[in-house]
Amino acid sequence: MEKLLCPSMMCADYGRLAEEIKALDEAGVDIFHCDIMDSTFVPNITMGLMDLKTIRKYTKKPVDVHLMIENPGEKVDWFLDAGADIVYIHPESERYVVKTLAHIKSRGAAAGIAINPDTSLATVEEMLNLCDYVMVMTVNPGFAGQKFIQFTKNKVRALAELKEKYGFKLMIDGSCSPTVIEELSAMGADGFILGTSALFGKGRPYADHSGAEGRKGMSNVVRLIALKMKETGADVHAIGDGGFAGCTSPENIHQLSVSIKGRPYTYFRMASTNI
Repeated sequence: MEKLLCPSMMCADYGRLAEEIKALDEAGVDIFHCDIMDSTFVPNITMGLMDLKTIRKYTKKPVDVHLMIENPGEKVDWFLDAGADIVYIHPESERYVVKTLAHIKSRGAAAGIAINPDTSLATVEEMLNLCDYVMVMTVNPGFAGQKFIQFTKNKVRALAELKEKYGFKLMIDGSCSPTVIEELSAMGADGFILGTSALFGKGRPYADHSGAEGRKGMSNVVRLIALKMKETGADVHAIGDGGFAGCTSPENIHQLSVSIKGRPYTYFRMASTNI
């Protein structure tokens, strides 16, 4: 199964936002992730409606909004009207969660909940009936660059067992390093929010161009995301250069063994004469 790769746009360079969107689009990301904060539900302020409208203007890819705000049901139409395709709300911030999720779906968008590290799965399971996406927070919401909270893996495992029953995609948000992506993919996660742990602030381009026809190659940074260790059997989603998704034919796959910080990885990609 392909893994959804979703850049966290709060980490982008806002001095050149249009260029950032184009570069990420060309690198093959799947969903643009927008963190909306109100300084009340979380002690920070980040993106707003104008940021969402700008991202929507420059890409045809899906755009999600992660509403870290109080009473999102009162404001969700603002973000739907601005072009959001997916809306996540926090159950802790909304009195009538089911009503708000149903309203999001009635507007033709996908509905999701974001589950904080200290929120019990038992308290939100009824809400899963209306969720297209469930996002596990593996850090506390509000800030980038935090340390991964290890016990959230238990929640990932439990939700992976419920995906088929309720029909949602399982997303991970927080310190999504290549190692975390590898491990949680094997547990059943469907996608990852990419911030400073894997994508932004690395001093490298998001996409390289190679081949006689100028085919779009994967960036060096995103290559790390596509790495997998042989023994895990984790699914891999390569992006940008023709990619490989669900490839099962060994003769069509190139294999490259590399070492990152002393740890062995194996990287696979589809064979191509143009790459």
